[in-house]
Amino acid sequence: MASNQNLKDIQWVLQEMKSGSLNLHSVSFFLSPQSSGCHQETENSLNVNISEDSLVHFSQLLKVLGTAKGSRSSLKNLEFHQVKWELQQVKDLRLLLENCLSIKQLVFQRNKFDMKCLSELTDTLRMNKCIKEIMLSESGIGSDGAELIASALKENGSLEELQIWEDSIGSKGAEELSKMIEVNSTLKMLTIFDSKSITATPLISAVLARNRSMEVHVWSVDHNKKNSKVVEFVPENNTLRIYHLDISGACRVACALGWNSTVRSLDMTGVKLKSRWAKEFRWVLEQNRSLKEVNLSKTCLKDKGVVYVAAGLFKNQSLQSLYLDGNCFGGIGVEHLLCPLSRFSALQNQANVTLKSVTFGGRKTKIGRDGLAAILQMLTSNQSVTRFGIYDDESLNPDDMLKIFKSLERNAALRCLSLQGCKGVKGEAVLQSIMETLNVNPWIEDIDLARTPLQIAGKTEGIYQRLGQNERTEPEPDIDLLKDMTMTVPKTCRVFLCGQELSGKTTLCNSISQNFSPSKLPYMNQVRTLVNPVEQAVRTVGMKTKTFKDEDTKISIWNLAGQQEFYSLHDIMFPGHGSASLFLVVSSLYRKPNNREPKTPSEIEEDLQYWLRFIVSNSRRAVEQCMLPNVTMVLTHYDKINPPSDNLQATVSSIQRVREKFQGFVEFYPTVFTVDARSTASVSKLSHHLRKTSKTILERVPRVYQLCNDLVKLLSDWRQENRNKPAMKWKEFGELCQVKIPSLRIRSRHDNKEKVEMRRRAVANCLHHIGEVIYFDELGFLILDCEWFCGEVLGLIARIDVKRQSSTEKSGFISRKELEKCLAGSLHSHIPGMGSNVFENLDTSDLLKMMLKLELCYEQDPSDPNSPLLIPSNLEEGRWKPQRWQVNTPDCIYVGRHLHLDDSSHMFLTPGFFPRLQVHLHNKITGLKNQHGASYSLEKYLISISINGIYIRIELGGQLGYYIDVLACSTKNLTETLRLFQQLIIPAIQSLCHGITLIDYVLRPECVKNLTPPRYRKNQYVPLQQLKQALLSVPADSMYDYQHTWEPMMDSGSPIPGSDFDFARNLLSDDDFREVLHCRYHDLHNLAVELQVPLESNPDELEHPSTGSEEIDGSIEPTFAGIAKGVETVLQRLKIIEQEIRDIKKEIQGLRYYEHRLLIELHNKVNYLMNFKVQLEERKVPNMFYFVRTENYSRRLVTTMISGMTALRLHVLCEFRREMHVVEDQIGCELMQVDNITVKCLAPYMKKFMKLITFALKIGAHLAAGMGEMIPDLSREVAHLVDSPILYGAAGAAAAGAAGAAAFGNRNRSKGSRDIQQDLKAAQQWVVDFLRDQRCSTGKDIAEKFGLWRVRYRDDGQIAWVCRRHIYTRANEIIEVPI
Repeated sequence: MASNQNLKDIQWVLQEMKSGSLNLHSVSFFLSPQSSGCHQETENSLNVNISEDSLVHFSQLLKVLGTAKGSRSSLKNLEFHQVKWELQQVKDLRLLLENCLSIKQLVFQRNKFDMKCLSELTDTLRMNKCIKEIMLSESGIGSDGAELIASALKENGSLEELQIWEDSIGSKGAEELSKMIEVNSTLKMLTIFDSKSITATPLISAVLARNRSMEVHVWSVDHNKKNSKVVEFVPENNTLRIYHLDISGACRVACALGWNSTVRSLDMTGVKLKSRWAKEFRWVLEQNRSLKEVNLSKTCLKDKGVVYVAAGLFKNQSLQSLYLDGNCFGGIGVEHLLCPLSRFSALQNQANVTLKSVTFGGRKTKIGRDGLAAILQMLTSNQSVTRFGIYDDESLNPDDMLKIFKSLERNAALRCLSLQGCKGVKGEAVLQSIMETLNVNPWIEDIDLARTPLQIAGKTEGIYQRLGQNERTEPEPDIDLLKDMTMTVPKTCRVFLCGQELSGKTTLCNSISQNFSPSKLPYMNQVRTLVNPVEQAVRTVGMKTKTFKDEDTKISIWNLAGQQEFYSLHDIMFPGHGSASLFLVVSSLYRKPNNREPKTPSEIEEDLQYWLRFIVSNSRRAVEQCMLPNVTMVLTHYDKINPPSDNLQATVSSIQRVREKFQGFVEFYPTVFTVDARSTASVSKLSHHLRKTSKTILERVPRVYQLCNDLVKLLSDWRQENRNKPAMKWKEFGELCQVKIPSLRIRSRHDNKEKVEMRRRAVANCLHHIGEVIYFDELGFLILDCEWFCGEVLGLIARIDVKRQSSTEKSGFISRKELEKCLAGSLHSHIPGMGSNVFENLDTSDLLKMMLKLELCYEQDPSDPNSPLLIPSNLEEGRWKPQRWQVNTPDCIYVGRHLHLDDSSHMFLTPGFFPRLQVHLHNKITGLKNQHGASYSLEKYLISISINGIYIRIELGGQLGYYIDVLACSTKNLTETLRLFQQLIIPAIQSLCHGITLIDYVLRPECVKNLTPPRYRKNQYVPLQQLKQALLSVPADSMYDYQHTWEPMMDSGSPIPGSDFDFARNLLSDDDFREVLHCRYHDLHNLAVELQVPLESNPDELEHPSTGSEEIDGSIEPTFAGIAKGVETVLQRLKIIEQEIRDIKKEIQGLRYYEHRLLIELHNKVNYLMNFKVQLEERKVPNMFYFVRTENYSRRLVTTMISGMTALRLHVLCEFRREMHVVEDQIGCELMQVDNITVKCLAPYMKKFMKLITFALKIGAHLAAGMGEMIPDLSREVAHLVDSPILYGAAGAAAAGAAGAAAFGNRNRSKGSRDIQQDLKAAQQWVVDFLRDQRCSTGKDIAEKFGLWRVRYRDDGQIAWVCRRHIYTRANEIIEVPI
């Protein structure tokens, strides 16, 4: 208190309050035996001392505070110290609180209330809406007072903080407050200090049970009579910390946590718990979805309690951290604790995948042998725990630590390992094991070895240095770790036995195996031979493999199943690019081995051709063929032919025809083996051939990484360590690479993991190509046992009888559960001991996933996990039924495309192609965003699709599938329908035809409309490119109305009535038409570039084109640039037209105008060149000449002269005006070699005249303009002409550099060009000199070599050299003028 000289009397305070001059925020009342007075500490705070004899002033002050104007709005805090309340005083306080709505805080310290006063106070509190905080300290309210306060707060909706200090409310008062908490939702903070810790239990239980965001602090007095906190809950960090509770209180709190959603972290460190609490906490773990962290360190839990906690973890899906160190459990507890975090088989799912951090241990924890085994199992198989700790353990020795670190080599999830205080972490062996683990496992970020013998000895520096290397963040140089690896010859060769069923493949395979190792068969093969008689009672079903060693070479024989149902799966097993493989094409000489009915030569030829076409078709799928497939033909059952018959000779002839037909597509072994497959002696030569040929093939195929040969042994060891598992998950392969293969190891957690994964996939693909494993990128595993996969898995898929084993409808779909049941049932053998081991290693869902990834089946609704499935390869051909479209209205349009194999005599669409297309196309359609309820149905060789009003049929045609027909009936326009073809259907087909070219044909719409059977529409299609070329060959004004005439459809020799032509506009889309028009425009544009006008020329001259040679001489510069004055204006006109057109007809009209103007210029140009008067030698030699080069029995037109060219032949044209042409059977003169002088003389002529000729030919100008044979027909000569000038190899290109200026001239037309008279004069002089050297200077010699005679026109007297035909037919126009 202030000194007496600063005290003021009570009257002064009353007077100041009444006057309103005091602006008080806080007033504190002190009841003391001293004299009364007051002290103003600050401008806004006032302390009032009231003596016992001045209590009347206390009431006056309360009343004045309630009525004073200043205090009513500013007063916020009231404090009462050591006040003994009377009822009237409480009423005055009530009046004050009712009048002063600004009061937020009430503090009662060491006050005394009787029950009436306390009741009056709580009534005031019940009705008050302004007070936010009340503190009662040492006021003796007891349990009854707590009950009154609780009753008031049930109705109060404004109080946010309640503090009760040292008032001994007891368990009764706490229970009443807990009931209040259940009702009151506005209270934000509750602080209780009580003499008994039991007070905390009901309070915190109520807060947790009602999910209140209420901060709770409960204090008590411990057994040492010191104040200590009992429980604390802070909503800001969602942490519940329990310091000490009895077991019943702890159980009650656990029950409240079951459905709680506000607590994220529970800390019960040091609280003594028993199994009874753990039993309740198990239910918490199973029910609670918000608890993330639980700390149960030093809680005295034993094995039974830990077992309950572990049981709760099985169903818990939210807890992330669990701390159990410092407890008293042993190996049993550890085993149960880690059980939900472990997997005990490849097919088992980890029970708990959310728990990330686990710690246990302590001096009283005895892990033992069982606990160690559980730790090793968890570290080996866990995929979620990132932090794992064992603290202060004394039970594990260094050997146990070695096992722990060894198990960490395959763990890719753990980031932090703590072994602090563990006595077993000591010795050089443990240190070395830690370093080896860190070299293999880059994912470990921290190892805590504090207080371990290894750390105390100062030997952990290297460990932390290595952890720092794993932690580096600087990018590594981009180095291909596979690039510098050793390459070696592969050691595995595959032999594929191809042949129809009952051809003796299995017997032949067994005999070959006996030849390789007759007395050294492995034990398993001996066991299998005991089963063989049982198997051979029926024909061999499914694909089989057999492997044996020949010195250091491994040869595996793959017996492809001959049954029709397996044909669709053969593509999957075909060797890839660079694979060392040999094909034995086996055919029996008899139809059935038992009835001695021989096959005809045509039947054997058909068998061989099927498999050869299969081999060629699949070998084309390789990105790059490094060598042709190696094929050996084998004829079985030769022992039954006695004596050799004429039929055998005919068979030999048919085989020879097959060999000749496929020569260049496969590499045949010269000898055709005829064997008795049952006799090892009979197949000995064949076995010897396999030995030698396998070694030869292994030398010829591309080298493989030495790593692949090493991996073969590692994979074999892995199988032995894992109970001979036939399949390996990709994650397990990655772990094997990480541990055993340094070059495929992720060395730092900051490495580019994608690159390492790419290298691992490359190695897996290499192993697949050499036949050691079966691996597809789409699958999540590698097949290590190829015989198991081919014989059991693929055989099961091919043989599954959906109709018999399921209740499917006629749609062909089967439910997922029924299919899994079929898969499981089909793999159980009826022979004891012969059951399949598929489901011991792969779940049925894995098989379904494999089928979906390989596109062997599809889901009806991909969004439904229980969607029915359909396997297209098992569809049966339905009975014949009338084919018709779903819609048939007059406004429907019909369109079809015929996709034909370009080489159907050597290849075909394999049996596996169409089933995969059915699945692939379905997946693409279901993936479309705008499918709008598309429907999709299948038959054996048919796909029916309805999408956006377009009905499509995709049919597989041909006996061996060499074409596909795509038919459509559409309510949309033609262009929209064909766009669906080009953007969806045809790309899907081509994506499955790697290496095979499909030629696009246009089907006759009449056949599409009537769904004409394929046998009648064999000649009812035209190549799409041919139709486009036909449009390019007609004048522009005829393009839109061009008609294609169809051949008549024949039925048994009688024509089927129907329209015999269709307009091109009804066969091609607008996109196709624009492509044709742009091609036409491109050709015209190139011609215009050759004839373009200089910028300074007068474009008006185009309106008055000259037609005679004299006019040209006077009006146009005699150069190619000057010949076409006005063409630039024409080009601009075309561009304007292109911008304005809105449909195809307008575009054609613009193109026609452009074409017409350019053709006028062509006419003038050629006419001028024909009639130009060359004075030199008075036209004693022909004027229009060209050169041809002969290559591979065909002639190429030479358009560019280059020094060094050889073996050219000079030819000349018949020069009859307007009918210039090539002279048939003209001998010509040979030019042995082109020198620089020849290039200099002829290059301008060749460049200008021949380019004009070839452009005119390319656009069909001589036909489009109606000029007849004015432009010569050089079609044979320009058959191989390309747009750019032809350079004949590297030598020609080099020579072009030396004489390039003469050969190509100057392209800059604005700088002027050589005068055409000079060009022709130089070329003419060269021709005169050349013919003189060839002794061909007289008219007789020229007639003999070129078939031309010198004539003069009667009308204008000009000289020309013409052919014999013109001499006879135009005799009235010309006079022969011999030299």
